[in-house]
Amino acid sequence: MVFGILFYFANPIYTFIALPLLKHLPTDHGLIAINIVSPFFVPFELTFVASLFFCVPFFLYQLWAFIAPALYQHERKFIWPLLCMSTILFYLGVAFAYFIIFPVLFTFLTSSAPKGVMVSPDISQYLDFTLKILLMFGIVFEVPVITILLIWTGIISREKLIKIRPFVIVSAFIIGMLFAPPDVISQTLLAIPLWLLFEAGIFLSRFFVTKRLKETA
Repeated sequence: MVFGILFYFANPIYTFIALPLLKHLPTDHGLIAINIVSPFFVPFELTFVASLFFCVPFFLYQLWAFIAPALYQHERKFIWPLLCMSTILFYLGVAFAYFIIFPVLFTFLTSSAPKGVMVSPDISQYLDFTLKILLMFGIVFEVPVITILLIWTGIISREKLIKIRPFVIVSAFIIGMLFAPPDVISQTLLAIPLWLLFEAGIFLSRFFVTKRLKETA
């Protein structure tokens, strides 16, 4: 149903996804379609993926519903807060990639092209590239939920996570170095949110774990 509704807006949706790059291309240039069927199938593929993105709350609910039978009654009360948090964080990650990372990334990539090289990516390759980044940031922004679950289930203690904080910070900048463009600003834009998300997970876990202990008692 969601796919059927979005398919009517397939081309405008693709234009919206391509906008961060189109802003940095000359006015007389744009994306190109190498394959003759790409102008139809690429927006079709994007519409299908977009419908999956819109259905993320449903998928997360199914995941929590699968886990729920293994929990005690008082523990199931935490499912809804975590479900809402997971959904919001996923969409925040996607929005962060689109509005923050894409402008910085495409500014760097288009400005670093050698002289005489015209930047006109294929629409299919551009879609694959951007979807991977959007999905990666959507998953990365789930770090607070993962941190809370690790502490809540007793896999690792909050004190242990605080103790390894320096290693987490270093790891965040290593990830920024590997996945961001080779400039300090881009790497910092990725590393600092990773670190702050880890800190948010530790901070929020205090309330979840404390409330759980009270419920158990």
